[in-house]
Formats: sequence, structure tokens, C-alpha cells
Amino acid sequence: VQLQASGGGLVQAGGSLRLSCAANRRILPFNVVGWYRQAPGKQRELVADMTSRAYSNYSDSVKGRFTISRDNAKNVVYLQMNSLEPEDTAVYYCNARQGRLEYWGQGTQVTVSS
Repeated sequence: VQLQASGGGLVQAGGSLRLSCAANRRILPFNVVGWYRQAPGKQRELVADMTSRAYSNYSDSVKGRFTISRDNAKNVVYLQMNSLEPEDTAVYYCNARQGRLEYWGQGTQVTVSS
């Protein structure tokens, strides 16, 4: 399984970006798909994830600003990021899990300037 993340870039604080994660196979069988991020010098952390039944979960730091969604027909997972803050600067990785199998995308850089 290959996951291709895209949509990162440089944005000013308060701006928006939409990340996309395209899979090379159907994503519906995955139990959970999600987004993680890793800032310099910090551990990778969960940003948001969504189950196959569309239950979503967010970290407290992004709740109310970010929205995760999945398009099972297109095999794409999105992360809409609004009201971006400098603290959101990180490499964002998409993730998919099915049972004990786990897959990662290559990461896309998001930089938020103050």
C-alpha cells in the first residue's frame, strides 16, 4: 500500500490549507485513517483520525480548527486546516491501519508564519 500526501506549504497565521492523502488501493477496508505531525525536536503526534464508520477524533490542540474527511470512492483522506497557528508548523504524515498492519505516507511540510 502506498500513501501519497500532498497539499503542504507556507501560509500566514490565520490562513488555511487542505492536505490530501491518496492511496493506491481502496481505503474503505482500513479500520482507521488519520494524520500525524512531527515538529522539529518533538515526537510524532496524532492530529486527527477517522474510523471506517466515519467516527472522527482530534487532538485538543486542533479541535475546532481542523477537519478530517475521507472520500472512499476516490481513495483519498483529507485534512482541512483552518485558523492555522505557528505552532502547527510540522511535517504532516498520513496513516492507515488495518488490524495489525500500519502504513505511512511520506510526509508533507506545513509552515505557518507569524
